[in-house]
Amino acid sequence: MPANMEHCLKYGTIPYYMEQLATLCARLCTKMHLSAPLSLLSLICALSGIDGGKVLVFPLDGSHWVNMKVLIEELHSKGHTVTVVRASNSWYIKEESPFYNSVTIPNAGGFDEKFFGVLIGRLLKIRREGSSIWNRLQLEYEIIMKFKSMHEDMMQMTERMLEDKEIMKSIQDAKYDVVMADPASGGGAIFAYKFNIPLVFNVRWTIQGEGHYALAPSPLSYVPVAGVELTDKMSFLQRVKNVLTYFFTRFQIAVVADPIYTSFFLKHFGPNVNYFSLFQNADIWLMRNDFTFEFPRPTMPNIVYMGGFQCKPAKPLPADLEDFVQSSREHGVIVMSLGTLIAQLPQDVTDEIAAAFAQLPQKVIWRYTGPRPGTLGNNTLLVDWLPQNDLLGHPQTKVFVAHGGTNGVQEAIYHGVPILGVPLVFDQPDNLFRMQAKGTAKIVDIATLDRTVFLEALKEVLHNPSYKENMQRLSKLHHDQPIKPLDHAIFWIEYVMKNRGAPHLRTESYRMSWIEYHSIDVILTLIATVFIFAFLFVYAIRYLFRVLFKKKVKRA
Repeated sequence: MPANMEHCLKYGTIPYYMEQLATLCARLCTKMHLSAPLSLLSLICALSGIDGGKVLVFPLDGSHWVNMKVLIEELHSKGHTVTVVRASNSWYIKEESPFYNSVTIPNAGGFDEKFFGVLIGRLLKIRREGSSIWNRLQLEYEIIMKFKSMHEDMMQMTERMLEDKEIMKSIQDAKYDVVMADPASGGGAIFAYKFNIPLVFNVRWTIQGEGHYALAPSPLSYVPVAGVELTDKMSFLQRVKNVLTYFFTRFQIAVVADPIYTSFFLKHFGPNVNYFSLFQNADIWLMRNDFTFEFPRPTMPNIVYMGGFQCKPAKPLPADLEDFVQSSREHGVIVMSLGTLIAQLPQDVTDEIAAAFAQLPQKVIWRYTGPRPGTLGNNTLLVDWLPQNDLLGHPQTKVFVAHGGTNGVQEAIYHGVPILGVPLVFDQPDNLFRMQAKGTAKIVDIATLDRTVFLEALKEVLHNPSYKENMQRLSKLHHDQPIKPLDHAIFWIEYVMKNRGAPHLRTESYRMSWIEYHSIDVILTLIATVFIFAFLFVYAIRYLFRVLFKKKVKRA
């Protein structure tokens, strides 16, 4: 059997060979004078021998789960068996699913939906009212402490699993082919190490920040730190800002994450296992962006870019929504959604946005779950949920009003829809800044947003053709690749399963100390050698002069 066919049968990539297999069975049955039912039975018997791989998934809740679920569903469609580890108080990760089995750990590691709702409200209030620096610092401190608490909960969940003999035995007996994890939590790397299972990351963020900084060379002279809102062309003062921001983020990590994971690893694995090295030891890093979004920067062989992997061609809209969209005629539609964390804004902000929408000839579809704004116009439809991908792919859609989450930005690039950005928290301002730098988005500051500001920004994106042209250029670049991002991601997951890892793609730099990595020891040795030779040379010259001088004195 050819190697590629063997791989296909082992890992369940059935569709590629289905037609060939059916044709082969039909020919054999015809030659053997078998009936059609027997032909069908033969085909079923052939397919029953297909054995997919086993995947153990350690996801993160919230918007991270949205894109992890895309990979899980695709792996399931390829015939693989997927098991998801979840907390009993998970927000999005359901215990029952047709696409995966689940291991539920009681009351630990879940996503605190209420906290983020309160956080958004407080943050917006501080930004809009111009509260004191002290209040802002206090809020930042609360955010840091909350993330610290979340990491502690995740480690408690992991510890419960390690101490549960039944769970440990089930993982051992299952003989998983690969662990797929979100490195913004630590469980996946821990279990991959404990059971010696190949590890694949679905990543943009890790416990220690943006994923590239954990693995690839990241010169601060032209690689902007995530969140600093700079491009790869920085002035001297901007480079100073970039360096200071980098060291500040490292300080935060040292205070928040390092103590939690270091003590956990010391307790369970001893002093010789460094948790960050386990992350760097992952076989493949599936990076949830690409260079239509990212600025050019160094990368590594085991980083696989799959930006926009969750995007897909638009499907037909429900009939009532399609009728509403078509009623916009030549003016088109504006779509507004603020993602999974932010269902509604403060009422005064909502009223200002609704009043701005009411002055436009375009129709508006707005995902919003709060009280109905008093200024809402007849052209605006409020919905609890909307088919975002399908709406962005509709030819009538003119602008996407978004908070700047990675998923929404990637969908806008995929469908070529310009963005009016209303960034709120986390990576959203930086994501939208990158789009603005590429000429595909305009940003509105929530602190100064009113109906006039919002309306003028909308009109600029609607009527200035450069926004649409630039976004369509990015969309064309995104689509112009030999393989779809999702297929690319699945290929590399199956590659790791088939080959029991990808150690030939991993750099050994993570095993080196900081001194070795930057060749400080080599540089110091070379400098010392030069000094020694220089000293010996000078000493020899002085000695020769001394000898020659003594001879001249004696002759005199």
